[in-house]
Amino acid sequence: MLKGLRALPRDVWLVGLISLVNDGASDLIYPLLPLYLTSVLMAGPRALGLIEGIAEATSSLLKLVSGALSDRSGRSRAWIVTGYGMAGLARPLIALAASWPVVLVLRFVDRVGKGLRSSPRDALLAAVVAPDQRGLAFGLHRAMDNAGAVIGPLVAAGLLALQVPLRHLIAWSLVPGVICTVMALALREPTAERQVTAQGHTNEAVHWQFAALPLDLQRYLPVVALFTLANSSNLFLLLRARGLGVPQAQVPLLWAVISAVAMVGSAPLAAWSDRIGRRRLLVAGYGGYGLFYLLIGQLRTSGPWLLPLFASYGLFLSATEGVEKALVADLSTAGRRGTAFGWFNLITGLMVLPASALFGWLYEAFNPQIAFNGGGLCALAAALWLALLPRSIDRRRASLD
Repeated sequence: MLKGLRALPRDVWLVGLISLVNDGASDLIYPLLPLYLTSVLMAGPRALGLIEGIAEATSSLLKLVSGALSDRSGRSRAWIVTGYGMAGLARPLIALAASWPVVLVLRFVDRVGKGLRSSPRDALLAAVVAPDQRGLAFGLHRAMDNAGAVIGPLVAAGLLALQVPLRHLIAWSLVPGVICTVMALALREPTAERQVTAQGHTNEAVHWQFAALPLDLQRYLPVVALFTLANSSNLFLLLRARGLGVPQAQVPLLWAVISAVAMVGSAPLAAWSDRIGRRRLLVAGYGGYGLFYLLIGQLRTSGPWLLPLFASYGLFLSATEGVEKALVADLSTAGRRGTAFGWFNLITGLMVLPASALFGWLYEAFNPQIAFNGGGLCALAAALWLALLPRSIDRRRASLD
């Protein structure tokens, strides 16, 4: 794998480094949001579910638009720079919020930035590597992304232990946001040859319709939708840990453990999918997620088992996040991958709204066990559906590239 990593193009590493810095800033704040909303702004799980659901759904609508328009223009860099710039500005302003609706607006702006950059960035990654490098490239990106997610919570935990106010912590996220935007300006556009298929499609021939996507991609995306319905905001895991008795200062450490496992496992597991196939790994990842949710729903108190249990959740992230995107690249055609990633991101984001809102309602109106059991069963159903898809899903990569 080390030889493969050295062979990856410059822009793959640069995109990964940008994600590392960006997620360091984002995850400085992310695990603190439940604490900030409940202890400072006096909001509950329903507000948390509404904020995260609306923010992520809005982001996903823009991912289709930015993906299709980047295909049409053949340019990704401007979308990426603008997206990171908006997020870097909105995040520190949360420190000035006096009520949860203001947090909702700022998370909305943050996610608009993500919507503008994500699909063009993923299309850029797919364009600059060979087909047999896609799993490794997307895995490396997720590994570096998760490295930032380790650094952010560790910094947050250390500063909380030093009694630094939550508002001050959030405000300092401005610095990495600026650094991230400056680095995005150093990205280069993919060469025109990588954006045109052997069949002669050009960047001007962009179709937004779902029916225009390759058939195997149309079959795969509903499975993703079902799994995303089970995959509510990870903030509920941190809220659950706090409810089980984990001290406030240790909550960010749990998120750091998850991210650390995902950081270590993302590149090798995603690279493994280049050899054994994407579907096998995704079925295992979806199934593991379902079992994790069923188990955490049964817990009554915290204990020594909680740390390895949360660490196992990082394995699910390793086996799914980069591999899902590599499979989308496999099932799409060159010159139209921005649109394909746009549909992938649109579907996942739209399902986050009902997933997070429904989960928050079940959590507050009934109990955490019912909420986690529902998510776990839904994930297991998605794993079974993916396993039953036609075998052409596995052969698609070789036929398109």
